[in-house]
Amino acid sequence: MAPVHQSTVNVVVRNYAMVPVRRLGLDDVARRSGLHPDLVRRFVTLGLVDATRDADGRLWFGPTAPATLARIQRLRAGLPLNYASIGLVLDLLDRISELEAALRRSNAGSRSDESWI
Repeated sequence: MAPVHQSTVNVVVRNYAMVPVRRLGLDDVARRSGLHPDLVRRFVTLGLVDATRDADGRLWFGPTAPATLARIQRLRAGLPLNYASIGLVLDLLDRISELEAALRRSNAGSRSDESWI
């Protein structure tokens, strides 16, 4: 029997995002949400909206930031809450949404024909 030679194969695997991640700058987020950039900065400082800083110190936001800012403004206008309390309300609303989604997923496979309810 002849000796078997194994060769090493180097494989390079690259992962590409299917959809490019879009970032929004401070001015764009402020314009889209109808807020002054200083107020948006304040919300970032308070932890009400997520942002990252680049090497130059500029703020960058995810594509959902304007919707989050609109939600903050609706809560502030509709309820007599300070911004710290709004942070708690936002966390609770997000948790409720997660629980409702989990409940829908768990009920999706176990329902008979109850779509009329």
